[in-house]
Amino acid sequence: MIQRFADWLVYDVFSLEETSRLAIAVNFFVYDSVKIILLLFTISIIMGIINAYFPIERLRNYLSTHKLYGLDYFLAALFGGITPFCSCSSVPLFIGFVKGGIPLGVTLTFLISSPLISEIAVAMFLGTFGIKATLIYIVSGMVLSMIAGFVLGKMRLESLLSNWVKNAQRESSLQTKAWEMEKTPFLKRLPIIARDSLKIVKGVLIYILIGIGIGATMHGYVPEGFFENYLSSENWWGVPLAVLVAVPIYANAAGVVPIVEVFVAKGIPLGTAIAFMMAIIGLSIPEATMLKKVMTWRLIGIFFGVVSLLIIILGYLFNWIFFSECFKSLNG
Repeated sequence: MIQRFADWLVYDVFSLEETSRLAIAVNFFVYDSVKIILLLFTISIIMGIINAYFPIERLRNYLSTHKLYGLDYFLAALFGGITPFCSCSSVPLFIGFVKGGIPLGVTLTFLISSPLISEIAVAMFLGTFGIKATLIYIVSGMVLSMIAGFVLGKMRLESLLSNWVKNAQRESSLQTKAWEMEKTPFLKRLPIIARDSLKIVKGVLIYILIGIGIGATMHGYVPEGFFENYLSSENWWGVPLAVLVAVPIYANAAGVVPIVEVFVAKGIPLGTAIAFMMAIIGLSIPEATMLKKVMTWRLIGIFFGVVSLLIIILGYLFNWIFFSECFKSLNG
């Protein structure tokens, strides 16, 4: 439905040529803007209703006072894996979690795993590289998400959240306590929840539009084979280079897996190609721009740095695993 609206607006109303780079960029911008704004508003209402009747601070207190031995991080990674979001689409739900006061490390685990191991990524990876590589990819994506979330959680970075989030957390907690004391019925709570949700959308709207605008420009104007020349030869710095050039790009798994397939067919090591894919769908400049409303630049830098480092390690690990297999088959 949203895609049809974007097509109608761009091709019929604006009369742009479908195959032109401008049309591709504008179509991407319209589609993602509408999708993410609606998603943010809907999730904000849902989280507001949940917080009104089951205050998330209770869950926060439970998570902070009980030893779960990593189960909280595992569940966050698993929940991220079953939500069909790209790196930017997962930001609204992440905002809802942070606003509710869920521990930062747990919410960051979700933010990482959601785009990395979505069903689109898994299905396309399975069809392209087979079941063994897909299982390794899923497990490594889960482990990466949990380790990154755990490390970031232990760094006690809550002070680096933006003042906007801290104020939103405080206001939400006070509102919920007032409703509980007055036993306010649902129909009287709903308009306030909707108003607060709209306030959240307005607060992050400019960041969303800037982020999607950057992504749309890259989507429409970066040539498909632009990076192949830089990654085509096997060398020790191929994996970090792949991550470095991939982070600025914004795309979902559906757009990246075919490129990764071409990379591998042209002789780029699978681990290098996967590191490139993970960095694109797990991190991006548009995502960083959207997160700016929630995090300080220092926290965004730490988050991107930790995740990038772990992706690089995984890339080398993948190269070693599949190189060892090829070596054994040649000597078998």
